[in-house]
Amino acid sequence: MKRRFIVKDILAPLRHLLKMLPEKNVVLILSLFVGVACGFAAVILKSAVEFIHHGLISWFDSEAYNYLYLIYPGIGMLIAMLLVKYVIKDNIGHGVTKVLVAVSKNESKIKPHNMWSSVAASSVTIGFGGSVGAEAPIVYTGAAIGSNVARYMGLSYKNMTILLGCGAAGAVAGIFKAPLAGVLFTLEILLFNISMSSILPLLLSTISATVVSYIFLGQELPFECTLSPFSMGNMPFYVILGLFCAAFSVYFTRTTLWLEDKIRSIQRPLVRWALSAFCLGLLIFLFPPLYGEGYGHLHELLNGGVIDFEGQTVLAFFMNSSWSVPIFFLMILLLKVFSMSFTNAGGGVGGTFGPTLFIGAIAGFVISRTINLIGGPSLVPEQNFVLVGMAGLMAGVMQAPMTAIFLIAEISGGYELLIPLILTSTISYGVTRMVEPYSIYTKRIAKKGELLTHDSDQAVLTLLKTNDLVEADFGTIRIDATLGELVQVVAESNRNIFPVVDSRKHFQGYVSLEDIRRDMFTVELYNTQHVYNYMKSAPAYVYVDEKMDSVMKKFEITGAWNLPVVEHDRTYLGFVSKSKIFSAYRTQLKQVSHD
Repeated sequence: MKRRFIVKDILAPLRHLLKMLPEKNVVLILSLFVGVACGFAAVILKSAVEFIHHGLISWFDSEAYNYLYLIYPGIGMLIAMLLVKYVIKDNIGHGVTKVLVAVSKNESKIKPHNMWSSVAASSVTIGFGGSVGAEAPIVYTGAAIGSNVARYMGLSYKNMTILLGCGAAGAVAGIFKAPLAGVLFTLEILLFNISMSSILPLLLSTISATVVSYIFLGQELPFECTLSPFSMGNMPFYVILGLFCAAFSVYFTRTTLWLEDKIRSIQRPLVRWALSAFCLGLLIFLFPPLYGEGYGHLHELLNGGVIDFEGQTVLAFFMNSSWSVPIFFLMILLLKVFSMSFTNAGGGVGGTFGPTLFIGAIAGFVISRTINLIGGPSLVPEQNFVLVGMAGLMAGVMQAPMTAIFLIAEISGGYELLIPLILTSTISYGVTRMVEPYSIYTKRIAKKGELLTHDSDQAVLTLLKTNDLVEADFGTIRIDATLGELVQVVAESNRNIFPVVDSRKHFQGYVSLEDIRRDMFTVELYNTQHVYNYMKSAPAYVYVDEKMDSVMKKFEITGAWNLPVVEHDRTYLGFVSKSKIFSAYRTQLKQVSHD
C-alpha cells in the first residue's frame, strides 16, 4: 500500500500539469507515453518467450525424437493455470475479445493487473511450447495500459477509448515492428468509431512502440524472406489460394470455438488440464511445427529452403515422397486448430493471432507445392504463396483485410506482392463473410448483443444499458386496492401512469389517469370500485438486463411510449420511456463521436 501511494504521489504533479491543458492535447501526449510502454511490454514478452524456449530445447538430442515435447507444453499450461487461479484470480484468456467487451460493457475500463498478467501467463505458456500466439495477450496488455493511464488522468469515455486503442495499436506495432498495421488493427478489428482526426494519437503510439522495438530487438524484419518477382500469369493461382484460405478460415473459426467449448465443459480443472496436456503433447511430438508459435519452422518455407524433419519426428518418412510432403503439411494445417484449442482450454494463455499467420503460411505452401507437383517444378514461387497465404487466412479468420495486407507487407518487406496480397485477402474475406458473418474475436459476443460496430446507431444502442434508464418514481397500487386508495396515490404523484402490483410486488398491469378521470371525483365509488376494474395489461415487458436493440424493437412493435421494466420473475422495477432513451442516446452519441 505504501509503495502504491508513493507512485501516485510522484505522478500527481504530472497529472495536475496535464489537467491544465485541453483534453485533446493531453491525449496526444499520453499516446506517446502509452506507445513507449507498449513497446517495452512487447520486448519483455518476446524476450521472455525466447529465453524460456531456448533454455528448454537447446540441449535436445536430435536423434531422440524429442520425447520432451510430450511433457513440456503440459508443464507450461499447468504453471499458467496455477498462476491465473491463485495469483491473478481472473480470466485473462482471449485478450482481443476481452478488449471488445471492455469497450462495449465496461466504459473502456480494464483491470490494472492486465498490464502485466497476460504477459506473465502467456510467456510461460508459449515458452514451454503451448501452441498459441503472443499477439492477443500483448494487445490485452497494451489496451490495459492505455485504459489505466486514461483512467488515472480522469479522461472522458471517448478519450479513454482512444487511449485504449492507442495501447492496442502500440502493442501490435511493437510485437511486429509494423506501425501502420497497428493502426489498421485498431480500426478494423477493435471496431472503434474513430474519425480521421483521432487517428493522430494512434499513429504517435504505434511509431513510438515500433522505435522501442527496433532499439531493443534489432532492425531485422520479423519474417525475412526471399521473394520472386511478381508475375501476372500467377493471378489465377492466387484466386485459388484465396478460396482455399476462405474455406480454412471458416473451419478455423467454427472448429476453434466448438472445441474450446467442449473441452471447457469438463468441470474438473485438473482433468481438463491432463486431457489437454496429453493431446497437445502427442500432437507436438508427431508434428514438431506445432510447438509454440511455430514461426521458426516458417523460415525454410519463406526462403525456399530444404524441408527436413529427420530425427525430429517419427513421421519424418513423409518427406521421402514428393506427394507426401503437402499431405504432411495439410495434416499440420488441420491439427493446428486442435493444438491451439487444447492449449487455451487446458489452462494456457495465448491468442489466435499467431496461429492464424502460421496456418496461412502452411496453406500457401500446400497450394503452391500441389500446383508445382501437378503443373511442373517451379511453376509458381512457393515462398510468395507462403507469404500471401498468411494474409489470406488472417483476412478470413479476423475479417480484417486491410490489416492483413499491410501487416504482411510490413513484417516481410514484401510490398512487391501488394497485388496478390490484395487479391487473395479480398477473396478470402469476401467468401468467408458470406458464410460466417463474424470473426473469431466477435462471434461469441455478437450472440450476446455486446458487439460494437462501425454503425454509430448500433454502437450507441450497444453501450446503453436498460437498468441505467429505469424510472422508478411511479406510484404503485395493489391490484385489490379501492378507487379511494388509488385516488390518494394519484394525489401524491406527478405521473399519469400507475403500475399495479400484487402482494409479492409482481407487475400485473397499469392504470392511467385518463382511465379514472371520470370516476375519481365521484366519492360514492371510492369504496365500491377497485383497481382491477380500471387496470390494463402492458403491451410488452422489458427485462432489466435486456439489450437495448431488443427494447427498441418492442417500442416499435407496440407503439407504446412507456413500457414496464421487470425482473425475470416479473417483479416490478419501474418504467422505461422513449423520451428517456432518446435523451440517453443523444448523450451517448456525443461520447462515442470523436471529433
